[in-house]
Amino acid sequence: MLAMDADNLAIPRAQVTAGESEKYLTEFRIGRRHYTQQYNKLYYKRLETLKPFVQKHAQHKWEKHGHKQPIQLTQKVLNVEGPEPTYIIGSIFIDTPEKPSTLEQVEKTHWITDTEFAGKYRGPDDALYLEDESGRIRLVGKAIEGISVASGVIIAAMGSETANGDFDVVDICFAGMAPQPQRRFSTEDKYVALVSGFNATVESPVTLEMQLLAEYLAGTMGSEEDQRRSAQIVQTVVLGQIIEMPEPPLGHTEDAKVNDRKPVQQLLATVDAFLADIAGAMPLTLLPGKSDPADISMPQQPLHPSLFAHCKQYSGFRTATNPAYFEIDGTLVLASAGQNVDDLCHYAVRDETPCQLAARTLQWRHIAPSAPDTLWSYPFTEYDPFVVRNTPHVYVVGNQKKFDICVAEGTDGQTSQMIMVPGFKQSHSIVLLNLRTLECTQVHIGALATH
Repeated sequence: MLAMDADNLAIPRAQVTAGESEKYLTEFRIGRRHYTQQYNKLYYKRLETLKPFVQKHAQHKWEKHGHKQPIQLTQKVLNVEGPEPTYIIGSIFIDTPEKPSTLEQVEKTHWITDTEFAGKYRGPDDALYLEDESGRIRLVGKAIEGISVASGVIIAAMGSETANGDFDVVDICFAGMAPQPQRRFSTEDKYVALVSGFNATVESPVTLEMQLLAEYLAGTMGSEEDQRRSAQIVQTVVLGQIIEMPEPPLGHTEDAKVNDRKPVQQLLATVDAFLADIAGAMPLTLLPGKSDPADISMPQQPLHPSLFAHCKQYSGFRTATNPAYFEIDGTLVLASAGQNVDDLCHYAVRDETPCQLAARTLQWRHIAPSAPDTLWSYPFTEYDPFVVRNTPHVYVVGNQKKFDICVAEGTDGQTSQMIMVPGFKQSHSIVLLNLRTLECTQVHIGALATH
Protein backbone atom coordinates (compact mmCIF):
# COMPACT_ATOMS: atom_id res chain seq x y z
CA MET A 1 0.00 0.00 0.00
CA LEU A 2 1.03 3.56 -0.56
CA ALA A 3 1.85 5.77 2.41
CA MET A 4 -0.06 8.93 1.67
CA ASP A 5 -0.24 12.21 3.51
CA ALA A 6 -2.38 15.24 2.72
CA ASP A 7 0.56 17.56 3.38
CA ASN A 8 2.51 16.02 0.49
CA LEU A 9 -0.12 16.74 -2.17
CA ALA A 10 0.95 19.00 -5.03
CA ILE A 11 -2.46 20.69 -4.77
CA PRO A 12 -3.41 21.71 -1.19
CA ARG A 13 -6.49 19.92 0.11
CA ALA A 14 -9.55 21.95 1.06
CA GLN A 15 -10.46 22.05 4.73
CA VAL A 16 -13.82 22.10 6.49
CA THR A 17 -14.64 24.78 9.03
CA ALA A 18 -13.00 24.17 12.38
CA GLY A 19 -15.12 23.46 15.45
CA GLU A 20 -17.49 20.94 13.87
CA SER A 21 -20.51 20.06 16.00
CA GLU A 22 -20.26 16.60 17.56
CA LYS A 23 -23.69 16.69 19.24
CA TYR A 24 -25.27 14.30 16.73
CA LEU A 25 -22.67 11.54 17.03
CA THR A 26 -24.27 9.94 20.11
CA GLU A 27 -27.80 9.85 18.66
CA PHE A 28 -27.71 6.08 18.08
CA ARG A 29 -25.20 5.06 20.73
CA ILE A 30 -26.20 2.32 23.16
CA GLY A 31 -24.44 1.87 26.48
CA ARG A 32 -24.45 -1.50 28.12
CA ARG A 33 -26.63 -3.80 26.01
CA HIS A 34 -28.94 -6.49 27.35
CA TYR A 35 -31.92 -8.20 25.77
CA THR A 36 -34.03 -9.12 28.78
CA GLN A 37 -36.70 -6.47 28.09
CA GLN A 38 -39.71 -6.84 25.82
CA TYR A 39 -40.04 -5.13 22.43
CA ASN A 40 -43.56 -3.82 22.98
CA LYS A 41 -42.25 -0.77 24.85
CA LEU A 42 -40.47 0.37 21.70
CA TYR A 43 -43.81 0.55 19.86
CA TYR A 44 -45.44 2.41 22.76
CA LYS A 45 -42.62 4.97 22.92
CA ARG A 46 -42.82 5.46 19.15
CA LEU A 47 -46.56 6.08 19.31
CA GLU A 48 -46.19 8.32 22.35
CA THR A 49 -43.54 10.42 20.58
CA LEU A 50 -45.17 10.75 17.15
CA LYS A 51 -48.87 10.92 18.06
CA PRO A 52 -48.84 14.68 18.82
CA PHE A 53 -47.33 15.45 15.40
CA VAL A 54 -49.73 13.14 13.58
CA GLN A 55 -52.66 14.65 15.46
CA LYS A 56 -51.55 18.19 14.58
CA HIS A 57 -51.57 17.33 10.88
CA ALA A 58 -54.89 15.51 11.21
CA GLN A 59 -56.48 18.49 12.96
CA HIS A 60 -55.34 20.80 10.21
CA LYS A 61 -56.53 18.43 7.50
CA TRP A 62 -59.85 17.16 8.90
CA GLU A 63 -60.95 19.35 11.80
CA LYS A 64 -60.25 22.81 10.40
CA HIS A 65 -60.18 22.55 6.62
CA GLY A 66 -61.94 20.69 3.82
CA HIS A 67 -64.96 19.47 5.73
CA LYS A 68 -68.29 21.13 6.46
CA GLN A 69 -68.53 19.11 9.67
CA PRO A 70 -65.21 18.89 11.56
CA ILE A 71 -64.03 15.33 12.11
CA GLN A 72 -63.13 14.61 15.72
CA LEU A 73 -60.48 12.29 17.13
CA THR A 74 -61.45 9.06 18.88
CA GLN A 75 -58.71 8.68 21.47
CA LYS A 76 -58.48 4.86 21.43
CA VAL A 77 -58.93 2.60 18.44
CA LEU A 78 -61.23 0.23 20.32
CA ASN A 79 -63.58 3.09 21.23
CA VAL A 80 -64.71 3.55 17.61
CA GLU A 81 -68.46 2.96 17.40
CA GLY A 82 -71.02 3.27 14.63
CA PRO A 83 -70.97 4.87 11.19
CA GLU A 84 -70.22 8.41 12.41
CA PRO A 85 -67.02 9.73 10.73
CA THR A 86 -64.02 10.02 13.04
CA TYR A 87 -60.28 9.57 12.96
CA ILE A 88 -57.95 7.41 15.01
CA ILE A 89 -54.18 7.38 15.51
CA GLY A 90 -52.02 4.33 15.94
CA SER A 91 -49.28 2.09 14.61
CA ILE A 92 -49.69 0.11 11.41
CA PHE A 93 -49.33 -3.65 11.70
CA ILE A 94 -49.33 -5.78 8.55
CA ASP A 95 -50.30 -9.40 9.03
CA THR A 96 -49.14 -11.38 6.01
CA PRO A 97 -47.91 -14.94 5.51
CA GLU A 98 -45.18 -13.65 3.18
CA LYS A 99 -43.04 -12.23 5.98
CA PRO A 100 -40.01 -14.37 6.92
CA SER A 101 -39.98 -15.98 10.36
CA THR A 102 -36.84 -15.77 12.51
CA LEU A 103 -37.99 -18.79 14.53
CA GLU A 104 -38.36 -20.90 11.40
CA GLN A 105 -34.88 -19.80 10.28
CA VAL A 106 -33.35 -20.89 13.60
CA GLU A 107 -35.16 -24.22 13.39
CA LYS A 108 -33.67 -24.88 9.93
CA THR A 109 -30.13 -23.53 10.37
CA HIS A 110 -29.70 -23.49 14.18
CA TRP A 111 -28.38 -19.94 13.96
CA ILE A 112 -29.58 -16.54 12.80
CA THR A 113 -28.30 -15.15 9.52
CA ASP A 114 -29.30 -12.08 7.58
CA THR A 115 -29.98 -13.92 4.33
CA GLU A 116 -31.20 -12.04 1.30
CA PHE A 117 -34.97 -12.07 0.83
CA ALA A 118 -35.83 -11.45 -2.80
CA GLY A 119 -39.61 -11.36 -2.56
CA LYS A 120 -42.25 -9.04 -1.15
CA TYR A 121 -43.77 -9.10 2.30
CA ARG A 122 -47.03 -7.80 0.89
CA GLY A 123 -49.45 -10.15 -0.84
CA PRO A 124 -53.11 -10.79 -1.65
CA ASP A 125 -53.76 -12.21 1.82
CA ASP A 126 -52.59 -9.08 3.65
CA ALA A 127 -54.49 -7.74 6.63
CA LEU A 128 -53.71 -4.18 7.77
CA TYR A 129 -54.41 -3.19 11.35
CA LEU A 130 -54.10 -0.01 13.38
CA GLU A 131 -53.12 -0.56 16.98
CA ASP A 132 -52.51 1.42 20.13
CA GLU A 133 -52.33 0.62 23.84
CA SER A 134 -56.03 -0.39 23.85
CA GLY A 135 -55.83 -2.99 21.07
CA ARG A 136 -56.10 -3.15 17.29
CA ILE A 137 -58.71 -2.66 14.61
CA ARG A 138 -58.60 -3.88 11.02
CA LEU A 139 -58.33 -1.23 8.30
CA VAL A 140 -60.31 -1.68 5.09
CA GLY A 141 -61.30 0.55 2.18
CA LYS A 142 -59.86 1.88 -1.06
CA ALA A 143 -57.82 4.59 0.71
CA ILE A 144 -55.65 1.96 2.37
CA GLU A 145 -55.43 -0.43 -0.59
CA GLY A 146 -52.24 -0.27 -2.59
CA ILE A 147 -50.46 2.12 -0.23
CA SER A 148 -46.81 1.47 0.54
CA VAL A 149 -46.55 1.47 4.31
CA ALA A 150 -44.61 -0.76 6.65
CA SER A 151 -45.44 -2.26 9.99
CA GLY A 152 -44.63 0.32 12.65
CA VAL A 153 -45.56 3.49 10.73
CA ILE A 154 -47.63 5.86 12.88
CA ILE A 155 -50.64 7.23 10.98
CA ALA A 156 -54.00 8.91 11.46
CA ALA A 157 -56.85 7.17 9.63
CA MET A 158 -60.12 8.95 8.97
CA GLY A 159 -63.28 6.93 8.35
CA SER A 160 -65.97 5.01 10.19
CA GLU A 161 -66.75 1.60 11.65
CA THR A 162 -68.29 -1.02 9.40
CA ALA A 163 -71.04 -3.45 10.34
CA ASN A 164 -68.53 -6.22 11.07
CA GLY A 165 -66.31 -4.04 13.26
CA ASP A 166 -63.63 -3.03 10.75
CA PHE A 167 -62.59 0.57 10.11
CA ASP A 168 -63.42 1.82 6.61
CA VAL A 169 -60.64 4.29 5.79
CA VAL A 170 -61.43 7.36 3.69
CA ASP A 171 -58.14 9.24 4.13
CA ILE A 172 -54.85 9.03 6.05
CA CYS A 173 -52.06 11.35 7.13
CA PHE A 174 -48.63 11.04 8.68
CA ALA A 175 -46.46 13.01 11.12
CA GLY A 176 -44.77 15.03 8.38
CA MET A 177 -41.15 16.10 8.27
CA ALA A 178 -39.41 17.17 11.47
CA PRO A 179 -37.97 20.68 11.95
CA GLN A 180 -34.77 21.28 10.03
CA PRO A 181 -31.75 23.18 11.39
CA GLN A 182 -30.55 26.06 9.29
CA ARG A 183 -27.77 25.06 6.93
CA ARG A 184 -24.56 27.05 6.91
CA PHE A 185 -23.73 27.35 3.23
CA SER A 186 -20.16 26.80 2.10
CA THR A 187 -18.69 29.60 0.03
CA GLU A 188 -16.53 27.27 -2.04
CA ASP A 189 -16.88 23.84 -3.61
CA LYS A 190 -16.01 21.13 -1.11
CA TYR A 191 -16.86 17.48 -1.57
CA VAL A 192 -17.62 14.47 0.58
CA ALA A 193 -16.74 11.11 -0.97
CA LEU A 194 -19.46 8.53 -0.34
CA VAL A 195 -18.64 4.87 -0.89
CA SER A 196 -20.15 1.58 0.24
CA GLY A 197 -19.92 -2.15 -0.24
CA PHE A 198 -16.26 -3.04 -0.68
CA ASN A 199 -17.27 -6.55 0.44
CA ALA A 200 -13.64 -7.57 0.72
CA THR A 201 -13.13 -11.33 1.00
CA VAL A 202 -10.35 -13.59 2.20
CA GLU A 203 -9.75 -14.66 -1.40
CA SER A 204 -9.78 -11.05 -2.74
CA PRO A 205 -9.11 -8.58 0.07
CA VAL A 206 -8.06 -5.51 -1.95
CA THR A 207 -8.96 -5.33 -5.62
CA LEU A 208 -7.32 -3.20 -8.30
CA GLU A 209 -10.32 -0.84 -8.24
CA MET A 210 -9.93 -0.37 -4.49
CA GLN A 211 -6.26 0.52 -4.96
CA LEU A 212 -7.20 3.01 -7.69
CA LEU A 213 -9.80 4.50 -5.35
CA ALA A 214 -7.21 5.08 -2.60
CA GLU A 215 -4.88 6.76 -5.08
CA TYR A 216 -7.68 8.89 -6.53
CA LEU A 217 -8.83 10.11 -3.12
CA ALA A 218 -5.26 10.87 -2.10
CA GLY A 219 -4.79 12.89 -5.30
CA THR A 220 -1.97 10.81 -6.71
CA MET A 221 -3.59 9.58 -9.92
CA GLY A 222 -5.82 10.66 -12.77
CA SER A 223 -5.67 13.79 -14.87
CA GLU A 224 -4.86 17.23 -13.49
CA GLU A 225 -8.61 17.90 -13.37
CA ASP A 226 -9.11 14.70 -11.34
CA GLN A 227 -6.37 15.72 -8.93
CA ARG A 228 -7.88 19.18 -8.48
CA ARG A 229 -11.27 17.59 -7.77
CA SER A 230 -9.60 15.21 -5.32
CA ALA A 231 -8.01 18.14 -3.49
CA GLN A 232 -11.53 19.50 -2.88
CA ILE A 233 -12.66 16.29 -1.13
CA VAL A 234 -12.70 17.05 2.58
CA GLN A 235 -13.94 13.73 3.95
CA THR A 236 -14.65 10.12 2.95
CA VAL A 237 -17.57 8.20 4.43
CA VAL A 238 -17.69 4.42 4.01
CA LEU A 239 -21.29 3.23 4.35
CA GLY A 240 -20.83 -0.31 5.58
CA GLN A 241 -20.22 -3.77 4.13
CA ILE A 242 -16.49 -3.29 4.30
CA ILE A 243 -15.79 -7.02 4.44
CA GLU A 244 -17.74 -10.24 4.04
CA MET A 245 -17.76 -12.42 7.14
CA PRO A 246 -17.81 -16.18 6.68
CA GLU A 247 -20.92 -18.27 7.23
CA PRO A 248 -21.62 -19.87 9.61
CA PRO A 249 -20.17 -17.24 11.97
CA LEU A 250 -16.93 -17.83 13.83
CA GLY A 251 -17.50 -19.65 17.08
CA HIS A 252 -20.67 -21.34 15.86
CA THR A 253 -19.07 -24.72 15.29
CA GLU A 254 -16.43 -26.78 17.06
CA ASP A 255 -14.79 -27.65 13.73
CA ALA A 256 -11.31 -26.12 14.11
CA LYS A 257 -10.91 -25.60 10.37
CA VAL A 258 -14.23 -23.80 9.95
CA ASN A 259 -13.67 -21.82 13.13
CA ASP A 260 -10.16 -20.63 12.23
CA ARG A 261 -9.97 -16.90 12.92
CA LYS A 262 -6.62 -16.27 11.22
CA PRO A 263 -7.99 -15.72 7.68
CA VAL A 264 -10.49 -13.13 8.91
CA GLN A 265 -7.84 -11.43 11.03
CA GLN A 266 -5.54 -11.24 8.00
CA LEU A 267 -8.40 -9.89 5.89
CA LEU A 268 -9.11 -7.13 8.41
CA ALA A 269 -5.41 -6.26 8.62
CA THR A 270 -5.16 -5.95 4.83
CA VAL A 271 -8.32 -3.83 4.58
CA ASP A 272 -7.08 -1.69 7.49
CA ALA A 273 -3.87 -0.93 5.58
CA PHE A 274 -5.91 -0.03 2.50
CA LEU A 275 -8.20 2.30 4.47
CA ALA A 276 -5.20 3.88 6.17
CA ASP A 277 -4.09 5.17 2.76
CA ILE A 278 -7.34 7.17 2.67
CA ALA A 279 -7.24 8.16 6.36
CA GLY A 280 -3.76 9.56 5.83
CA ALA A 281 -5.09 11.91 3.17
CA MET A 282 -8.34 13.15 4.77
CA PRO A 283 -10.83 12.46 7.57
CA LEU A 284 -12.36 9.00 7.22
CA THR A 285 -15.60 7.76 8.81
CA LEU A 286 -16.65 4.10 8.80
CA LEU A 287 -20.16 2.80 9.35
CA PRO A 288 -20.73 -0.93 9.92
CA GLY A 289 -22.98 -2.90 7.58
CA LYS A 290 -24.78 -6.21 7.70
CA SER A 291 -21.69 -8.17 6.59
CA ASP A 292 -19.22 -6.49 8.97
CA PRO A 293 -17.94 -7.70 12.38
CA ALA A 294 -20.60 -5.82 14.35
CA ASP A 295 -23.82 -6.73 16.11
CA ILE A 296 -26.56 -7.22 13.53
CA SER A 297 -29.34 -5.47 15.49
CA MET A 298 -30.09 -1.89 14.51
CA PRO A 299 -28.70 0.55 15.35
CA GLN A 300 -25.38 -1.16 14.79
CA GLN A 301 -22.70 0.10 17.13
CA PRO A 302 -19.35 1.38 15.85
CA LEU A 303 -16.75 -1.08 14.64
CA HIS A 304 -14.16 -1.40 17.36
CA PRO A 305 -11.13 0.85 16.69
CA SER A 306 -8.79 -2.00 17.63
CA LEU A 307 -9.73 -3.62 14.30
CA PHE A 308 -8.00 -0.74 12.51
CA ALA A 309 -4.53 -0.44 13.99
CA HIS A 310 -3.20 1.58 11.04
CA CYS A 311 -6.22 3.85 10.61
CA LYS A 312 -6.53 4.86 14.24
CA GLN A 313 -3.11 6.50 14.10
CA TYR A 314 -4.76 9.35 12.18
CA SER A 315 -6.75 11.92 14.13
CA GLY A 316 -9.38 12.23 11.40
CA PHE A 317 -10.34 8.55 11.56
CA ARG A 318 -13.49 7.52 13.40
CA THR A 319 -15.97 4.68 13.48
CA ALA A 320 -19.65 5.55 13.73
CA THR A 321 -22.96 3.85 14.35
CA ASN A 322 -25.29 2.64 11.61
CA PRO A 323 -27.33 4.73 11.06
CA ALA A 324 -25.50 7.90 12.06
CA TYR A 325 -25.93 11.66 12.05
CA PHE A 326 -22.97 13.95 11.56
CA GLU A 327 -22.39 17.53 10.55
CA ILE A 328 -19.90 18.47 7.85
CA ASP A 329 -19.20 22.14 7.23
CA GLY A 330 -22.67 23.19 8.39
CA THR A 331 -24.56 20.44 6.53
CA LEU A 332 -26.45 17.87 8.61
CA VAL A 333 -26.05 14.40 7.09
CA LEU A 334 -27.97 11.25 7.99
CA ALA A 335 -26.17 8.14 6.79
CA SER A 336 -27.26 4.52 6.63
CA ALA A 337 -25.64 1.33 5.37
CA GLY A 338 -28.98 0.53 3.77
CA GLN A 339 -30.65 -2.25 5.80
CA ASN A 340 -33.60 -0.06 6.79
CA VAL A 341 -34.36 0.99 3.21
CA ASP A 342 -33.76 -2.51 1.84
CA ASP A 343 -36.37 -3.86 4.25
CA LEU A 344 -38.89 -1.19 3.22
CA CYS A 345 -38.51 -2.30 -0.40
CA HIS A 346 -40.17 -5.58 0.56
CA TYR A 347 -43.25 -3.63 1.67
CA ALA A 348 -43.58 -1.58 -1.52
CA VAL A 349 -46.72 -2.38 -3.51
CA ARG A 350 -46.06 0.07 -6.32
CA ASP A 351 -42.97 0.57 -8.48
CA GLU A 352 -41.35 2.83 -5.89
CA THR A 353 -37.60 3.18 -5.93
CA PRO A 354 -35.44 2.87 -2.81
CA CYS A 355 -34.82 6.62 -3.15
CA GLN A 356 -38.55 7.37 -3.01
CA LEU A 357 -39.01 5.04 -0.05
CA ALA A 358 -36.16 6.75 1.81
CA ALA A 359 -37.85 10.10 1.18
CA ARG A 360 -41.12 8.64 2.46
CA THR A 361 -39.51 7.76 5.80
CA LEU A 362 -38.84 11.46 6.41
CA GLN A 363 -42.55 12.12 5.83
CA TRP A 364 -43.29 9.38 8.35
CA ARG A 365 -40.70 11.02 10.66
CA HIS A 366 -39.22 7.58 11.27
CA ILE A 367 -36.36 5.98 9.32
CA ALA A 368 -36.81 2.36 10.41
CA PRO A 369 -40.50 1.70 11.12
CA SER A 370 -40.23 -2.03 10.27
CA ALA A 371 -37.94 -2.51 13.29
CA PRO A 372 -38.39 -4.76 15.17
CA ASP A 373 -41.08 -6.54 13.13
CA THR A 374 -38.96 -7.49 10.11
CA LEU A 375 -35.78 -5.48 10.77
CA TRP A 376 -33.75 -6.66 13.75
CA SER A 377 -33.46 -3.98 16.39
CA TYR A 378 -32.32 -3.45 19.95
CA PRO A 379 -35.33 -3.44 22.34
CA PHE A 380 -35.32 0.19 23.47
CA THR A 381 -37.60 0.94 26.42
CA GLU A 382 -37.11 4.65 27.16
CA TYR A 383 -37.14 6.16 23.65
CA ASP A 384 -37.11 5.29 19.95
CA PRO A 385 -33.87 6.56 18.36
CA PHE A 386 -35.19 6.00 14.83
CA VAL A 387 -37.69 8.84 15.22
CA VAL A 388 -36.41 11.77 13.13
CA ARG A 389 -36.02 14.74 15.46
CA ASN A 390 -34.04 16.91 13.05
CA THR A 391 -34.61 16.64 9.31
CA PRO A 392 -31.20 16.19 7.68
CA HIS A 393 -30.11 18.31 4.75
CA VAL A 394 -28.78 15.12 3.15
CA TYR A 395 -29.87 11.51 3.65
CA VAL A 396 -27.30 9.03 2.33
CA VAL A 397 -28.10 5.32 1.90
CA GLY A 398 -25.37 2.86 1.00
CA ASN A 399 -25.17 -0.55 -0.67
CA GLN A 400 -27.86 0.12 -3.24
CA LYS A 401 -28.11 -1.48 -6.67
CA LYS A 402 -27.66 1.80 -8.51
CA PHE A 403 -26.95 5.49 -8.00
CA ASP A 404 -30.05 7.64 -7.58
CA ILE A 405 -31.07 10.98 -6.12
CA CYS A 406 -34.37 12.61 -5.24
CA VAL A 407 -35.66 15.35 -2.94
CA ALA A 408 -38.02 15.19 0.03
CA GLU A 409 -39.93 18.39 0.76
CA GLY A 410 -41.84 19.29 3.92
CA THR A 411 -44.77 21.60 4.52
CA ASP A 412 -42.64 24.07 6.49
CA GLY A 413 -39.92 24.58 3.92
CA GLN A 414 -37.79 21.55 4.77
CA THR A 415 -35.77 20.19 1.88
CA SER A 416 -33.69 17.03 2.09
CA GLN A 417 -31.53 15.50 -0.62
CA MET A 418 -31.75 11.69 -0.88
CA ILE A 419 -28.62 9.93 -2.23
CA MET A 420 -28.51 6.23 -3.04
CA VAL A 421 -24.89 5.05 -3.14
CA PRO A 422 -24.22 1.86 -5.15
CA GLY A 423 -22.06 -0.95 -3.80
CA PHE A 424 -18.45 -0.44 -4.89
CA LYS A 425 -17.73 -4.09 -5.61
CA GLN A 426 -20.39 -4.16 -8.33
CA SER A 427 -20.34 -0.58 -9.61
CA HIS A 428 -16.65 0.40 -9.11
CA SER A 429 -17.96 3.88 -8.40
CA ILE A 430 -18.30 6.43 -5.62
CA VAL A 431 -20.49 9.51 -5.19
CA LEU A 432 -19.14 13.00 -4.59
CA LEU A 433 -21.44 15.34 -2.66
CA ASN A 434 -20.85 19.07 -3.16
CA LEU A 435 -21.33 20.73 0.24
CA ARG A 436 -22.01 24.10 -1.37
CA THR A 437 -24.75 23.09 -3.80
CA LEU A 438 -25.64 19.56 -2.56
CA GLU A 439 -25.25 18.37 -6.15
CA CYS A 440 -23.97 14.83 -6.62
CA THR A 441 -21.57 13.30 -9.11
CA GLN A 442 -20.97 9.61 -9.67
CA VAL A 443 -17.31 8.86 -10.32
CA HIS A 444 -16.41 5.53 -11.95
CA ILE A 445 -13.05 4.62 -10.51
CA GLY A 446 -12.14 1.97 -13.10
CA ALA A 447 -12.39 4.57 -15.86
CA LEU A 448 -9.69 6.70 -14.23
CA ALA A 449 -7.02 4.20 -15.23
CA THR A 450 -7.59 5.13 -18.87
CA HIS A 451 -7.15 8.88 -18.34
